Amino acid sequence: MDIDDPLALEHQVCFALAVAARSVVAAYRPVLEPLGLSHPQYLVMLSLWENDGQSLKDLSAALHLEPATASPLVKRLEALGLVLRERSASDERTLTISLTDAGHDLRARALEVPVTMLERLGMTASELLEANAFLHRLISSAQKATDPVPTRSPA
Repeated sequence: MDIDDPLALEHQVCFALAVAARSVVAAYRPVLEPLGLSHPQYLVMLSLWENDGQSLKDLSAALHLEPATASPLVKRLEALGLVLRERSASDERTLTISLTDAGHDLRARALEVPVTMLERLGMTASELLEANAFLHRLISSAQKATDPVPTRSPA
């Protein structure tokens, strides 16, 4: 990498990802508003539309969130009448999250979200699929890079 200043903000992947994440979530906001969902709530619903009846633990894992972070999202969706939280009869520690009829019905309206986002972002489906694949590889690499960085002794 030929960079004059390796610490220049514009060359930092972490900066580009942070700005991209905030920008994309902001672009989703007006699209999700008519559905009555925030972006994090939309992610919960996407996971449940794909796999209804998940435990809070499994839902949290699918979203790469701690259960303590996912739980308030689920509670808000329950207050909106979109999901039910039920304790397992066989194991009271397990909280199962299931879609209500209203939660199932919302999926039909949400089908417009991906189409609208393609238009808003001015990208083709293949460009977004390529970006998504790259980001998933980056996530995987970053998750593998959890070993502590060795410290260098002063020269």
